[in-house]
Amino acid sequence: MAKIKVIIPAFNEENSISKVLAEIPTFVDEIIVVNNNSTDNTAQNAKIAGATVLNESRKGYGYACLKGIDYITTNIPTPDIVVFLDADYSDYPEEMDKIVEPIFNDNIDLVIGARVKKYREAGSMAPQQIFGNWLATSLMKLIYASKFTDLGPFRAIKYNVLMSLNMEDKTYGWTVEMQLKTLKHKLKYAEVPVKYRNRIGISKVSGTIKGSIFAGVKILGWIFKYSFK
Repeated sequence: MAKIKVIIPAFNEENSISKVLAEIPTFVDEIIVVNNNSTDNTAQNAKIAGATVLNESRKGYGYACLKGIDYITTNIPTPDIVVFLDADYSDYPEEMDKIVEPIFNDNIDLVIGARVKKYREAGSMAPQQIFGNWLATSLMKLIYASKFTDLGPFRAIKYNVLMSLNMEDKTYGWTVEMQLKTLKHKLKYAEVPVKYRNRIGISKVSGTIKGSIFAGVKILGWIFKYSFK
């Protein structure tokens, strides 16, 4: 049986983290919540719900993910698969079996949960998110003949593949960095359609003009910088 660990970056998600953890399938070996300098009860609620809680004081999605990876690498045995999931309850954790299935059945290296329109709740993705996804994936298609349609955060990757990518982005470029490196190294990838709902609380990225602009700059910066290395 494959060993699966889940990493959940969390910043001020006290109202949603317990719901997320309650719906993660029982086949997961360990759930790691990385408390990214929250000022509320995120860490306490995650601990009560049974998660391993790590603290990362440097704000940034990538910083939190890297903290989770560092923890996994120093705890033997290491997993076969690592799943990344958001803490805001916008994803459906119970769909994790769909995310990991292509790795088991088809030896896929990276699987993205694609937030396709017909499964998205109205208003769950802001217009700037939809446009940003389209622009980023269109550029990847143009440069790499990529088949990615989304930069969705709900994703599964083989542990050894994740380590080989040498992930480095500290903030909003994390997801696109992983996909670009997958394309660059000609790894096997797939998308599976997943449901997506309105998050609990306000998004720290798409919910603010500053966050949206910064995320957009980071994502496009990675595409242009990495693609022409």
